[in-house]
Amino acid sequence: MPLTRPLASRSGIAGWCLYDWANSPFAAIVLTFVIPAYFASAVLADDSAAQADWGFMVGTASIVVAVLSPILGAVADRTGRRKAWIAGSAVVMVLATGLLWWGEPGPHSATWILWWSGVGVVAFELGLVFYNALLPGLGPRDRLGRISGTAWATGYLGGMACLVLALFGIVLADPPPFGLDPDQGEHVRITGPLVAIWMALFSLPLFLWTRDIPTRRMPAPAAVQAGIRKLYRDLVGMLADPERRIVGRYLVARMIYTDGINTVFAFGGIYAAAVIGMTVSEVIQFAIIINITAGIGAFVFGRVDDRLGAKPTILIGLVAITVLSTCMLFINTQIVFLVVGAVLGIFFGPVQSASRSLMARLTPAGEEAEAFGLYALSGKVTAFVGPWLVGAATLATGSERWGLATVLPFLVVGALLLLRVPDPSRRPSPA
Repeated sequence: MPLTRPLASRSGIAGWCLYDWANSPFAAIVLTFVIPAYFASAVLADDSAAQADWGFMVGTASIVVAVLSPILGAVADRTGRRKAWIAGSAVVMVLATGLLWWGEPGPHSATWILWWSGVGVVAFELGLVFYNALLPGLGPRDRLGRISGTAWATGYLGGMACLVLALFGIVLADPPPFGLDPDQGEHVRITGPLVAIWMALFSLPLFLWTRDIPTRRMPAPAAVQAGIRKLYRDLVGMLADPERRIVGRYLVARMIYTDGINTVFAFGGIYAAAVIGMTVSEVIQFAIIINITAGIGAFVFGRVDDRLGAKPTILIGLVAITVLSTCMLFINTQIVFLVVGAVLGIFFGPVQSASRSLMARLTPAGEEAEAFGLYALSGKVTAFVGPWLVGAATLATGSERWGLATVLPFLVVGALLLLRVPDPSRRPSPA
């Protein structure tokens, strides 16, 4: 008899959504815009080398996440403590992000910044495995798109709010607060500790308001063995069992298109600084614009997800991202880059949000963390390929544009494979 999922209260849903508000500044400031732009402009003098090194760092971190996420997800389902895993990941992310303060200008800090950024990426992504695993218990199947979209929108707003605080409260402040020395990059480096404090503060509602209802309890050593065995059976079952084959087909499609989307996003700040010639403050303004449009897109398309289905929502977003990303490769002027980037942002959130809600609808009760471990695996098992290809192509051609162009096939192939996946979004919720 399948396990049922007790639905969450409104405060539980709010706490879950606020965790997106808490962790999104890491993606916006550390992974995508501010720290990468600082790395390219103040740490390494060679733009191509900066983009290549950043790509290799993100790719290596992705391999670690790909290995750990499905195993830890299976273990979490059996120990029944997903919030404890979220808390552990959050603590590591806060520490790693705070340590970026010591990444001084100059090549001597390159390894420090790359190392702690990579640790932060691993902790950030692993935390999302257990965070996403809470989604199926928050509402009925036909409301999961709206809940997921609202959380993504909340996250983008959180990223925007933190970026606004960083830009106008610190980077552009004259004089900078707290006696920060711009000549030593302190007005930019302080954004690392800012993200750490933001994460520590705004993640609290999840732990206070959102229930983590265990479906089973097992000692940790036994959970590791059982989790690995179950993971192996599920992977084999995706080849033999028709129901699980659908999940496997979806995860392969997502594996490919997510690699493309994450690579586009991860290189946004470096590309803007190296190719378009934006300063760090201009990159932050660009990031604020994208977070606004992405938040609007995630919120609006969350309703489209519930009405039309997750699969059409993802496909609409992938087509738009492919076309707009192609256009951005030929742009030379800053104002056009800003406009196209703003429109591009509208479709990032819906693809990510609808991908999550589609997985939640496919997940059996009691297997949420394991399922989202596989979900994270599908997003990371080849995630090193995109960044490494960008890095390799950039070094081979000496062109950041040709380097970033390597992501376009990922978007197209992923969309074509998704066309063959049945969409369960329109099935009625189980009683």
